[in-house]
Amino acid sequence: MKVVIDTNCLIVSIPRKNPEYWLYEAFSQGMFDWLVSNEILTEYEEQLAAFYSPKTADLVLKILSTASNVVFSEPYFKWALIEADPDDNKFADLAISANANYLVTHDKHFRVLDSIPFPTVKAVDLPAFKAILFPEKE
Repeated sequence: MKVVIDTNCLIVSIPRKNPEYWLYEAFSQGMFDWLVSNEILTEYEEQLAAFYSPKTADLVLKILSTASNVVFSEPYFKWALIEADPDDNKFADLAISANANYLVTHDKHFRVLDSIPFPTVKAVDLPAFKAILFPEKE
């Protein structure tokens, strides 16, 4: 399964005591392939450094750059599907170009993707993604 993870979901999945830490554990167990682009990695770095620290940002980027289930890809077309926050388009564009199964986000701007018949992007929040990965636990 190929997944694009929005920055807001990455941020909450880092602390071991957060309920969303299961995302990191599922990733480290190879339960999905994490799709990233250079533009997304840059945003991860900026936001993690601001929210946690530059050291944390560096550690997360090192993990993402060396894990065998991280897939680096660059979108070949800019769809501009999210007009309310154009900065979010990098995630949708990657999901489309890399044929992701899911785009995991808590951002309400991605809801517009549900009303667009083509190209299709399946945006889900963390609880929905957890139910997909662990259907027996829900």
